[in-house]
Amino acid sequence: MSQSLPNLLGETMEKIRSMVDANTTLGDPITTPDGVTIVPVSRIKLGFAGGGADFAPKPDRNAKENNFGGGSGAGVTITPVAFLIIKGESVRLLPIAEPASNAMERVVEMLPDLIDQVSSLLKKKTDDGADV
Repeated sequence: MSQSLPNLLGETMEKIRSMVDANTTLGDPITTPDGVTIVPVSRIKLGFAGGGADFAPKPDRNAKENNFGGGSGAGVTITPVAFLIIKGESVRLLPIAEPASNAMERVVEMLPDLIDQVSSLLKKKTDDGADV
């Protein structure tokens, strides 16, 4: 097989490696004036494909012997998922909630707020002396 395919794949992987490193997953720390440090955390998804072929030389004696055709491609998605909050000796992970993708997930998301609202309504009626 031609040396072009390994070179093509190697160069593509090197480019991806230079784009995605540990600083992409854990971002640069941000320090606020009151001493709180915030570190962004991301999820990285990577897709890669490549391929090539050597072409058999034609019976023509003038044809090149090292024919090659190939290509490669990659896709990277970087999604923020959380923040590390560091203040003194305390470290907290503050996740970023992804939006609901369907109606059932949305209902489950809204349930705690609904329960709080119903509870406060019932408490208000009880405090007012109304029958519940």
